[in-house]
Amino acid sequence: MITSTQKRSERGLELLPIGSKHGSNDSKTDPHTARTETLLRLIMEGTAKATGKAFFSELVCYLALTLGVRYAFVSEFTRDKTRGRTLAFWADDGYMDEMVYLLKGTPCESVLLGNIVFYPQNIQAIFPDDCELVKLEAVSYLAVPLIDRYGTILGLLGAMNNKPMNEEPNDLSVFKIFAARAAAEIERIRAEDALQASEKQFRDLYEEAPIAYLSTGVDGKIKRANRHAMEWFGYTEHDLVGRDVLDLVADTAAGKPMADKVFSQFLEGEETQGQEIEMRQANGESAWASVSLRPIFDQTGRVVASRSMLVNITDRKLAEEAIRELRTENISLQEEINRPFKFKELVGDSTKMQVLYNEIELVADTGSTVLIVGETGTGKELIARALHNASSRKDKILVKINCAALPSELIESELFGHEKGAFTGATQQRKGRFELADKGTIFLDEVGELSPQAQAKLLRVLQEQEFERVGGATTIKVDARIIAATNRDLTEMVNEGTFRLDLYYRINVFPLQVPSLRERISDVPQLARYFLALFGRKLGRAFADISPTSMENLQLYHWPGNVRELQNIIERAAILAKGQFVEIVDTSISQLIVTSMPIPSGSLGEVERNYILQVLETCGWVVEGKHGAATILDIKPSTLRFRMQKLAISKSYRSG
Repeated sequence: MITSTQKRSERGLELLPIGSKHGSNDSKTDPHTARTETLLRLIMEGTAKATGKAFFSELVCYLALTLGVRYAFVSEFTRDKTRGRTLAFWADDGYMDEMVYLLKGTPCESVLLGNIVFYPQNIQAIFPDDCELVKLEAVSYLAVPLIDRYGTILGLLGAMNNKPMNEEPNDLSVFKIFAARAAAEIERIRAEDALQASEKQFRDLYEEAPIAYLSTGVDGKIKRANRHAMEWFGYTEHDLVGRDVLDLVADTAAGKPMADKVFSQFLEGEETQGQEIEMRQANGESAWASVSLRPIFDQTGRVVASRSMLVNITDRKLAEEAIRELRTENISLQEEINRPFKFKELVGDSTKMQVLYNEIELVADTGSTVLIVGETGTGKELIARALHNASSRKDKILVKINCAALPSELIESELFGHEKGAFTGATQQRKGRFELADKGTIFLDEVGELSPQAQAKLLRVLQEQEFERVGGATTIKVDARIIAATNRDLTEMVNEGTFRLDLYYRINVFPLQVPSLRERISDVPQLARYFLALFGRKLGRAFADISPTSMENLQLYHWPGNVRELQNIIERAAILAKGQFVEIVDTSISQLIVTSMPIPSGSLGEVERNYILQVLETCGWVVEGKHGAATILDIKPSTLRFRMQKLAISKSYRSG
């Protein structure tokens, strides 16, 4: 008996269990798409040269081994639709004998209605009368109907496993593709059986078969063609009979050279199965056929003619070409996409954010330790997530821990884990965050809050990539990329003796400074509209925009709470809004704008110059437009430019 291990080794198969996201290592390729392409390639290559029973046997074997299920089978239904007969059944260690079974009371029964049947678990409990499920120790079940071109359900292509299956749309797509191929194969087999039954049946099925048939002489001239062949190629019987068969073949590398090879084999008395050849229709359009050719011999054993079966695979070829084009297009689009939008959770296109995006892109895939520095509420966690998602570790876990939110006595346990009995309450062994982050990324927020003991252990992890659990003596190796963040001045903490100097140098390999919101006021409208759309979806309402006056007020405010404060204010305004245009009507902004404005001092010219400078800074030095400085100052742009020239104000100028 051929075992699954022998079969997999013999064919170089890779196990791809249902629900996995395995695929190409190409970071620009969607992992779901890459895995589906791998499944299609493995199964198509394994079944390409097989037909009939050999095809079904190869199909179920390759399906089971590539998808990582214990059972895979093809069944054909009887004409009265009461029983099923297995055409091939792979059962982990080899092929099972053909079996006939009743459909009633089994999961196969729903397939009769044309349904795709999927039971991820507990299949025996759902169908308690199906004894075969018990014998096979089945837990999960998937079946796709085999439907011919007329909509008739011929049977099913199914899989069972002795453990639960995960729902994976791409695996279902693979099943559908090969269910269609299996249905076509059943049709072909039935057609051939009928052809051999009687001459009359041969003539009827020959003419009405859903596959193109051609009979050709040794001189290459077409002797007979069925109706499907004439309709497909666009010729009448008068035009087709007597024509050289090579006239139907495209003059391309995949056309005539392949046809010449098949014809030479035919003259030698050899059969051809499933040779893919590019054809040419009467209107000049390209078509693809899977050609199976059988030579016909006379009583002396001499080849006198051939019978060719041409399966139209044009749609499949076009789909393959489309996949190639989409992959190329996807790569091109990803190369050309604007840098800010590579980090979809980060909003803003101010100069300071552009610099930050560039720095993230430079360091993301290096694996270097990153220290994110910024005020509270600036979005340091989003920066950490962007770094992780843009790195080669993106398919692994991102573990986050807020060092300030844990008591100092628990930080070590959280980071490095503990052994049973290490301290009061440690009733069992527990893995720490570093173990969980192995091969991935760990984000230490508020790293300045770590205790001296935790700092020492963190330093060791950075230096040696190893640590021990609390209360343990076993050294644990780990490969985790560290991203730290703080809103404190670590250099000042080093001077005070509360933060280790050597640890500071270790985590400060690549510092990222996150600008405060007041440093990028030009991003406020974009951020505000982003949050408004977010809360609109949450509240089930469609807002048009924030009123111009409210937007102006938002840009005049100094935002001590940064982006988080803006988010809270927009959420509150969205809840209170009565129309499509949202007004910031609560007292917080209007009062804080007044109190945040500096008290003027100096001469009238100095006050005017400082005020114009403040407005220009707020608007990102945009003079004209709806949100420009001239609009806020309620003067003409030309007047503003005149005042700027008179007061010697330029973009390089900054008020003291």
